[in-house]
Amino acid sequence: MTDPYAIQPSELDQLPDRDPEETAEWQASLDAVAKAAGPHRAAYLMRRTLERAEGNGIALPKLLETDYVNTIPTAAEPSAPGDEEMERKITAWNRWNAAAMVTRGSKYGVGGHIATFASAAWLYETGFNHFFKGKEADGSGDQLYIQGHASPGIYARAFLDGRLDEQQLDNFRRESGGNGLPSYPHPRRLPWLWEFPTVSMGLGPLSAIYQARFNRYLTARGIKDVSDSHVWAFLGDGEMDEPESTAALALASREGLDNLTFVINCNLQRLDGPVRANFKIVQELEAQFRGAGWNVIKSLWGNAWDELFRLDTTGALVRRLREVPDAQVQTYQTRDAAYIRQDFFGKDPALVEMAKLLSDDKILECFHFSRGGHEARKVYAAYKAAVEFKGAPTVILAQTVKGHTLGEGFASKNANHQMKKLTVDEFKTMRDLLELPIKDSDFVDGVVPYGHPGADSPEVRYLQERRAALGGPAPARRVHPVAPLPTPAEKAFASFDKGSGSQNVATTMAFVRLIKDLVRDKETGKRWVPIVPDEARTFGMESLFPSLGIYSPKGQTYEPVDRDQLMYYKEAQNGQILNEGITEAGSMADFIAASTAYATHGEAMIPFYIFYSMFGWQRTADQMWQLGDQLGRGFLVGATAGRTTLTGEGLQHADGHSPVIAATNPAALTYDPAFAYEVATIVRDGIRRMYGEAAPGEDPNVFYYLTVYNEPLPQPAKPSAPGIDEGIVKGLYRFNTAESAGLSPVANAPRIQLLGSGTAIHWVLKAQRMLAEEWGVASDVWSATSWTELRRDALEADAGLLRGEERVPYVRQVLHGAEGPVLAVSDYMRQVPDQIAQWVEQDWSSLGADGFGLSDTREGARRHFGVDAESVVVAALAQLARRGEVKATAVKEARERYGL
Repeated sequence: MTDPYAIQPSELDQLPDRDPEETAEWQASLDAVAKAAGPHRAAYLMRRTLERAEGNGIALPKLLETDYVNTIPTAAEPSAPGDEEMERKITAWNRWNAAAMVTRGSKYGVGGHIATFASAAWLYETGFNHFFKGKEADGSGDQLYIQGHASPGIYARAFLDGRLDEQQLDNFRRESGGNGLPSYPHPRRLPWLWEFPTVSMGLGPLSAIYQARFNRYLTARGIKDVSDSHVWAFLGDGEMDEPESTAALALASREGLDNLTFVINCNLQRLDGPVRANFKIVQELEAQFRGAGWNVIKSLWGNAWDELFRLDTTGALVRRLREVPDAQVQTYQTRDAAYIRQDFFGKDPALVEMAKLLSDDKILECFHFSRGGHEARKVYAAYKAAVEFKGAPTVILAQTVKGHTLGEGFASKNANHQMKKLTVDEFKTMRDLLELPIKDSDFVDGVVPYGHPGADSPEVRYLQERRAALGGPAPARRVHPVAPLPTPAEKAFASFDKGSGSQNVATTMAFVRLIKDLVRDKETGKRWVPIVPDEARTFGMESLFPSLGIYSPKGQTYEPVDRDQLMYYKEAQNGQILNEGITEAGSMADFIAASTAYATHGEAMIPFYIFYSMFGWQRTADQMWQLGDQLGRGFLVGATAGRTTLTGEGLQHADGHSPVIAATNPAALTYDPAFAYEVATIVRDGIRRMYGEAAPGEDPNVFYYLTVYNEPLPQPAKPSAPGIDEGIVKGLYRFNTAESAGLSPVANAPRIQLLGSGTAIHWVLKAQRMLAEEWGVASDVWSATSWTELRRDALEADAGLLRGEERVPYVRQVLHGAEGPVLAVSDYMRQVPDQIAQWVEQDWSSLGADGFGLSDTREGARRHFGVDAESVVVAALAQLARRGEVKATAVKEARERYGL
């Protein structure tokens, strides 16, 4: 019986077939090949036909996987320049010293990684010898994202080059003495060498993509032509499991970033075992990158395999290589020739016959040693093809053996990530394999020696000549002498000092208005980099679209639907705004690239990244730590801030804790401004500190985090009392007193100090009036612009005491003598204001929005958390009642009156 729901052949394709007879002939030919020569031959012909079609520009879906062989065959490899034997010697010294450094440090128990660089040595050395441009030539050089666990090999090369000495190598992972080396690429710890922190896995590839994109942005905007810079990201195949590793692949291909190359060290091992035990990670990655539009180059097998491929007249070898799972490939690495003959070759009669032609030594050479990532010529061929490819980024999948040259105890063992040292005998075996002139007598008291051929040796001269030809040492971080940016016109900031009168203005709106004025500044306006993840209109930024333009390498190839409106959606090749779509991680990567342009390219840029505060630190705090490590500068702006201020959105949008997370980052200066003039004052001071003339002792390598709110309220004028600007920047100042607020307290009235931050100060001001008018209590209101900066100042004062320095913390100075207890209020969990409690001499209490957020009106949410004005009044009365300054019955009466 015919299935009535079955798809009939004519329904398989919506496209009409203009020549069914010709189609049938092609199908019949395929059937005939499959019948006569087998399905493998038919598949081979189909792949080759698809490849030819792709090469001829015929629009077909891309072939996502190719055979498990090298993309560039030996016959097509270009001749590599330079002295291959000299480069082998240099690499041998670097392998030795990397292993020696980690082994010597093991006696201190500080750890280290040996196996990663051992597998990737040629991937780095070939680049250093022939491709990576330094910073001493014209332009900015290349940007190198070094795999974190490979850092010992980079230190070893710097030692050979004379940039590091033995003492520094011996202080690997021991930095407190001042002459040590950080464990991984940490620019903040070794700022003359490392440019990019990469060991938090996944952030390196994501940052590399946005760095390559930002390079294009700088060139397109006419800031600096960096079109000669190439971005190289060195990654591990296990690292590609991180979501961030592949999060922006489509962006890179969509924008044609052919200034970007990923080099993925496919040693088939993650930290504790195989990357894809039952599958093949190389094939998976190839399909993923090809599907995203990248150019893919596979360098899998060394020259020893050429003989085997020539013998493979039936395709059996290629089929077998494709079907063997990665974990079994690792097993071959540790087994003898007999096992490999039986398990690998014994599965197919054609392979059995092939194996008869191969000696045991040949089999072991192929399966134990010969990988594409271990041969300089194959790596050179892959790199040359990558930098010459135009129109798309390139990924190189280089197969290696983890622990290569370290001996049988390391190679391909699951535990090698945790193995921190070699024995003396293992070092001697390694020495013989690498043919290094190190004598047995050099091992004094069982300590492995460092090796160096001499500062004037042929190896060192060759290394330095190659680097000179490429523009100087690499990696290297340079902060070029850049004149401080001129201070923007004072008018832009002063306009907020007079307040908004009767107009309601949210602090988010105030910040955007300030930016509108700053980007018009003739001197510094072009250096602002506005970054937003899609919801620019939520933050009132749509007016910037037509004036600044949204960056797009294609410009605007369509007529926008709102073209007839004043604030239409405008894209441009030289657009200034980076409107990233719904990706906070991508926006942060943008920010990092822009915030470090002063070092990477010698061009100071002023990025500001505005986002829903809940989706900043909570979602991308790891990148913010990366930002601090990379010494980035700029303004992070958490908009729609606070747990009770964003009406209706509910739990996942209600930020009550971002300042807590921000407080953990030593480079973040966290502010919760209440008023528009505070926003302007903080931004002005940030520009001065980061881009102008920093005061003595001030670190310019910081970034600012400002919380701003979407609650439109009248903005008061800036108080005229002296020291207001200092208080705003340091974190606390008195906004008013009961007397200056016109509340005229009675003589000897109980008094309390009310501290509020952000939008909470409006509840505090209302509570100030209620306390005076309804309960006869006088109160002074303080604006706490930064609880975190107050705490840091106090911590520094405490640390000074240990050095014999006497200094009173700023918070204690300004509150000294203030009458009555202190009640602190914010729209965040109480932990935020409680940061300073121990340094306040008065009795302390706080209110905050602890717990999960919820959907409600602002008034309802504030009542729920007990932070509205009425709750502030009750809390203030309770604090005064405990001191005996008001009757206890007043607290009960107030609760009942306000319905609490």
